[in-house]
Amino acid sequence: MSPDRAVLQRALDRGEQEGGSVEFKERLTEDLHLSEGRLESLAAQLRHRVLSGEGEATYVVGVTDEGGLAGISPAEFSESMDVLSLLAEEAGAHIEEVQTWGVDGVADDGDGPTKGIVGVATIREGAVLEDDDHIVVGTAGHVDHGKSTLVGSLVTGEADDGEGNTRGFLDVQPHEVERGLSADLSYGVYGFDDDGPVRMDNPHRKTDRARVVEESDRLVSFVDTVGHEPWLRTTIRGLVGQKLDYGLLTVAADDGVTETTREHLGILLATELPTIVALTKTDLVSDDRVSEVEREVERALREVDKTPLRVERHGIDAAIEEISETVVPVVTTSAVTQRGLDTLDEMFERLPKTGGEVGEFRMYIDRTYNVQGVGAVASGTVKSGEVEAGDELLLGPMQDGQFREVEVRSIEMHYHRVDEAKAGRIVGIALKGVREADIERGMVLLPRDADPEPVREFEAEVMVLNHPTRIGDGYEPVVHLETISEAAKFYPAEGQLLPGDAGQTRVRFKFRSYLVEEGQKFVFREGRSKGVGTVTDVGTE
Repeated sequence: MSPDRAVLQRALDRGEQEGGSVEFKERLTEDLHLSEGRLESLAAQLRHRVLSGEGEATYVVGVTDEGGLAGISPAEFSESMDVLSLLAEEAGAHIEEVQTWGVDGVADDGDGPTKGIVGVATIREGAVLEDDDHIVVGTAGHVDHGKSTLVGSLVTGEADDGEGNTRGFLDVQPHEVERGLSADLSYGVYGFDDDGPVRMDNPHRKTDRARVVEESDRLVSFVDTVGHEPWLRTTIRGLVGQKLDYGLLTVAADDGVTETTREHLGILLATELPTIVALTKTDLVSDDRVSEVEREVERALREVDKTPLRVERHGIDAAIEEISETVVPVVTTSAVTQRGLDTLDEMFERLPKTGGEVGEFRMYIDRTYNVQGVGAVASGTVKSGEVEAGDELLLGPMQDGQFREVEVRSIEMHYHRVDEAKAGRIVGIALKGVREADIERGMVLLPRDADPEPVREFEAEVMVLNHPTRIGDGYEPVVHLETISEAAKFYPAEGQLLPGDAGQTRVRFKFRSYLVEEGQKFVFREGRSKGVGTVTDVGTE
């Protein structure tokens, strides 16, 4: 039996006891376990288990009352974790860690037995770690340019063997990302205390990740966000339960700047994400080749009107002070020789968490839920201002272009109820006065006294990153702006746009109007075509 599997066996051996801290559940469902009266009872039960364990309880999910391995489907397990998170919040606790195991031939999906999941959730008393000192870094880079290897070396402090062995440290279960648990958001995490970096000894153990979270005064999470379709979703909409603070783009010294590198760089910078470029694999090439690729990187940055800043030449202080939408620090690294890793350590220890915008409250809606006993819940990143329980807001635009008055019933952050939320936080807001079915992604919440004017079309300055031919009148990509993902038609001012071109275009949403403001950044795509843009003028209807 593996050490991780032993965690499950120990919990089963301890069993449910009258005054114990272990609880067995086959599954938890919103309809049954969050119904009126049932939630309070189960929260009280959870609180009893936590107190019995002197601040810690263990919930085994996917087992019978007697501890037999029942196994449930991934969807049922995800729902069970959501319900358990709400029960923990009600009891003044939080889920700190979840470990799962596959069980053959026990879950029934309607077509007979199939592979199921059994999990052990560790519940701790108190709220989750505040994320004021938790920065989240989105990694980018061409495939095989060493981003996972570099991050693996950072979070463990171990040198790579030249074959990518540290890359294997960075596995994470999909359901952990989907639930947005603070300790399991990323595929790599490390931290800092008064004595310096706090790293993972064995990243394959989820308990080690929990130790880093517990011991660190500041956390740094790395999230692999680039290369496939999820990149556009996570960049434009933000990560579930978190917000990207910085970008880290890797460029391999043995390959140099590729077209994919340019695409990723364009998307990172178009979303106004302060970005660091790490030149990787420098142990494989000569010093002359390193210098050559450094010049390639600098040219690529200047082509998009960014100023490169070589950290080795100008120093860490200058990099931390100057990093911005226009200044991009460049660090020369090697995961094998560990060149430059101490530089990245110091930067990540000192870089500030990026805040939201100032001004009145504004939140674009990313997802919607209907919670039993609560009603419609809208989640998203608070873009500016702050919101409190009891606030009266406007929601829209609806299908007819109008806004509806709603009231904030309650606010949740990381599954924990809070009285208010400020810019930069990703929250769920329970709304009174609207059905969940009437709320759509891309809508926005605003103060009640706001005077929003939704638009069907706007003018923009765009840059074509990749396109097989030319973009002409009627070109129809999908536009990703804030949480809006909508088909739109382009009408270039000069009649056409070629790959690499920058120019003005009119953009018209195909189906409905949205709230769009000057200065907002967006990404557009259609097949292999990709581009970025900035809203320059909004024509109101």
